[in-house]
Amino acid sequence: MSSRTSTNHKKTIRKLSVPAPSENGLGADSVILPMERTYLPDADLTNLSLEELSTSPQVYNSELNWLDFNWRVFHEALDSRTPLLERLKFLAITASNLDEFFRKRVGGLKRQKAAGIANLTLRGWTPDVQLQLIARAVRPMIEAQSRCLQEDILPALAEYDVRIFNYTDLDAQQQKRLQRYYETEVYPILTPLAVDPGHPFPFISDMSLSLGVLLHDPITGENQFARVKVPANRPRWVPLENPQHFVPLEQIMIHHLDTLFQGMDLIAAYPFRVTRNADIARNEEEAEDLLELISEELRERRFAPVVRLEVAASMPENILTMLRDEMELDVTDVYLVDGLLRLTDLFPLADMNLPHLKYEPWTPVTPVRLVGIDSNSRPNEIFSLIRQGDLLVHHPYHSFAASTQNFIETAARDPQVLAIKQTLYRTSADSPIVRALIQAAEQGKQVAVLVEVKARFDEAQNIEWARLLEDAGCHVAYGLVGLKTHSKLSLVIREEEDGLRAYFHVGTGNYNPKTAGLYTDLGLFSCDPAIAADLMDLFNYLTGYSRQDVYRKLLVAPVTMRQSFLDMIDVEIGHAMAGRPARIMAKMNGLEDPVLVRKLYEASQAGVSIDLNIRGVCRLRPGLPGISENIRVLSIIGRFLEHSRIFYFANGGDARYFIGSADWMRRNLTNRVEAIVPIEDPHLREQLDLVLQASLNDYRQGWEMLPDGRYRQRQPSESPTLGSGERGLHDTLMLYTRTLSTQLPDNL
Repeated sequence: MSSRTSTNHKKTIRKLSVPAPSENGLGADSVILPMERTYLPDADLTNLSLEELSTSPQVYNSELNWLDFNWRVFHEALDSRTPLLERLKFLAITASNLDEFFRKRVGGLKRQKAAGIANLTLRGWTPDVQLQLIARAVRPMIEAQSRCLQEDILPALAEYDVRIFNYTDLDAQQQKRLQRYYETEVYPILTPLAVDPGHPFPFISDMSLSLGVLLHDPITGENQFARVKVPANRPRWVPLENPQHFVPLEQIMIHHLDTLFQGMDLIAAYPFRVTRNADIARNEEEAEDLLELISEELRERRFAPVVRLEVAASMPENILTMLRDEMELDVTDVYLVDGLLRLTDLFPLADMNLPHLKYEPWTPVTPVRLVGIDSNSRPNEIFSLIRQGDLLVHHPYHSFAASTQNFIETAARDPQVLAIKQTLYRTSADSPIVRALIQAAEQGKQVAVLVEVKARFDEAQNIEWARLLEDAGCHVAYGLVGLKTHSKLSLVIREEEDGLRAYFHVGTGNYNPKTAGLYTDLGLFSCDPAIAADLMDLFNYLTGYSRQDVYRKLLVAPVTMRQSFLDMIDVEIGHAMAGRPARIMAKMNGLEDPVLVRKLYEASQAGVSIDLNIRGVCRLRPGLPGISENIRVLSIIGRFLEHSRIFYFANGGDARYFIGSADWMRRNLTNRVEAIVPIEDPHLREQLDLVLQASLNDYRQGWEMLPDGRYRQRQPSESPTLGSGERGLHDTLMLYTRTLSTQLPDNL
C-alpha cells in the first residue's frame, strides 16, 4: 500500500490538471454543469494526504456540494428530452429543494452566526464566509430558473395551448370575469396591513407570497407602504374560459387593489416572499418530555428569523431597503427574481391531465410471488409464502399496496398474529399503515410503534399520528434522546402450530404509499430466525433500556455499522494486495463520512475496483492519479428519485449483499438508529445485481463525477451496449418488471 495513506503533513498546493472535454473524448455535446469554484482553489489534490482529502473543506463543502446536486435536478427541466410537463415539475422540485435548503442549511448557518459560533473543524470557514459563497452560488440558479420558465418551457407549452397570461394581455370580457371572481372569491378574505407609526411592521408567515403596495395619500401628500398577503387557500393559477389558460392570482389582486385602499392613489405593487429558519436549537438531554419539546419547537419555528427575502426585480431600492431592515437581513440575503416567484406552485400545473406531455404512465405491478394472494379470506397465505423463501420488492416497480401495505394490513387482521412492532419516520397524511396498526391494537394485539417525532418538516404530522396510536391503545415511543430513528422496520409475531414465529420487513424507504410511487426503494420480507432475533433486540433498544451492542446479522448504527463496513473494505484490500479480484459496489443517497471515504481511497490504492452510485452529495473524488483512479462515481437523476441503498462486496468469490436505511454519512452512522440487512438468497442477489448493473450502464440519466468535483452528463452515443443508449435505468427496470422475468431481455 502506498505510503500516502499514512501521510498527514501539508504539502505544496499546485494546480490540478483536469482534462477538458475535447481532450478526453467527451465530445462537443457533453454537458458539464457549473460548480461554485470559490471553495476549490486550483490545487493538485494528489499532493494532499488521505486525511486532508477526506476532511478538508477545500475539497468538499456540504452546502455547496448540495447546490451542485440541485443543478443536476434542475437540468431535467432544461433537458429537451424530458416531456414538457415533467420539465415543469422538475422546475418546481428544484425550487422546493432550494426552499428546504434555506430553511434548514442556511438557517443553521444563520443560527451559528447569531450565536457567534464558528465551526472549529473548518478553520477559516466562518458562517459569514459560507453564507456569502452560498449566495453567489444560488443567484445564477435562480436566474436560470426564471429564464428556463419564461423563455423555454412556457413558449413550448403554448404550442400545445397551455398558457399563463399576464392580466394586461386579456381582453375586456376576460378581465370583467376575473373582476367578478376577485370580488366574490378573493376580496372578502384579504386583509391590507399598513406600515406606519400606528401600525407596526406585520408578521409575515414562512413561505408566503405577499404584495408590497406603494400608495400616495392625496390629502397628506405622503407616500405610504402596505402589505397584502396572497391567500394560500385560493388557487395560484386562476383558470380562464379555456381550462388550459391561467392568470396568476397576484396579478388579479394587483389590478384590483383600489378596492382595499379607497381614496388612495395606487403607485405600484411588487410581489415578495420570505423564508424563515427551520433549524431551531433544542436541548434533548434536559427535556422532561420529548413530545412537548418538539411541539414547542414547531411553535417557535413559526416565528423564527427570516433567512431569505425574494422580491420582484422591479422593486424600488427604497422599499427593498425598508423590507430588509425590518427583517434584519443582509444584502446577501435578498434575491431579485425577474419573473414569477414561488415556483413550487408549478406542481398543480405539471399535474394537468395531458398524457402526451408527460412520461409514459407507469402502474406498479404485483410481485410475481404475490399474484393471487387473497389476504382477506386466507390471511395465512402471505406468511406461508414468506416461510417458503425470502421475498424482495422494489418500489415503484412493484406495488407498495400489494406488498408492504398488504403485509401490515394482513398482520392486523390475522387472528394468529399476537404482536406487531413498527418504526415510522415519515408516512402519508392518510396513512393506511397507521390505520392498520390502530385496527390491530383495537383487536387486542400488542402493538409497539416508534414514531420519530424529530423527522424534519414531518414533526407535526408525526405527533398527530403518535397521539392517535396512543389513543387506540398502541405502545408508542417518540424516539431516542440524541438520536433519530431512521431505520425502516416491521416485525410481526405469529402463533403457529410449532410455536411463535417472527416475520419481518426491512426496507430502504419510508412506509409511505405516496412516495413509494415516486422513490425507488427496496424491501426484504423474511422469517430468518437470526435476523428476527436481531430485530427483537433492536426494538427492545428502541422502546426500553437495552444497550445491545452485538448483533447476529444486522448492521446497526450507531453501534456496529461503520466498523462492519470498514472491516469489509479491509477484506477487499487484502484480496487485492494478494493479487486476487476485489470489487465494491455501493448505491446510496450520499457519501460524506470521512472515515469511510479515507478507507475507500486506501482500497483504490490497493487495486480494489470501486463503483459508487451516489445520487446526492459526495465527499470523495474519483480518478485522482495514484489515489482514486480505481473509483468511479455516478449520480442518476430521472423520473423516479433514487433512494435505495445497496452494498456489494466481492469477498473473494463469496459475495456479500446488503440493503437498508443508511447512507455513508456521519449523521447516519453516528447520530441515527439505522439498520442494514444482508441479502443471502441467490435469487434475490440476482435482482440486486440487475439493479446495480443497470445503474452502471445508464447512459441517459447518469452523471459522472470528474476529478475536480464537477459532474458531466453521459451521452447515449457513448454506451458500450449497442442500441441501449437512449434507455436509462428507470425505463430499463420498468421494461424488466413488465416481462415478469428473472433476467433482462437480450436487447437490453
